[in-house]
Amino acid sequence: MNYTITLTETEKLAMEYIAYDPQEWVENLMKERSRIAIDEIVKLAVNKFLELGQPTPATKEEIVNAAYSNGWIKTAKEQSKIQTNNLID
Repeated sequence: MNYTITLTETEKLAMEYIAYDPQEWVENLMKERSRIAIDEIVKLAVNKFLELGQPTPATKEEIVNAAYSNGWIKTAKEQSKIQTNNLID
């Protein structure tokens, strides 16, 4: 998956001040935060599999997919909608 961002010239210069290669810096940031989120999801899902006495899938990718398909976790956007709806009710 590719993401595109647009920086002003000033923002570009600022990134070049803090990072040798801004593209690499952004990619590393996204990959590291994704790794942390995967670990969080896996921990939650494995606990749920154990609680239900169900076999745990073999890979982190399968565990994350199962967590979503079983409804055990929601995207940030879905969570925000739920919270907004609860405030309105």
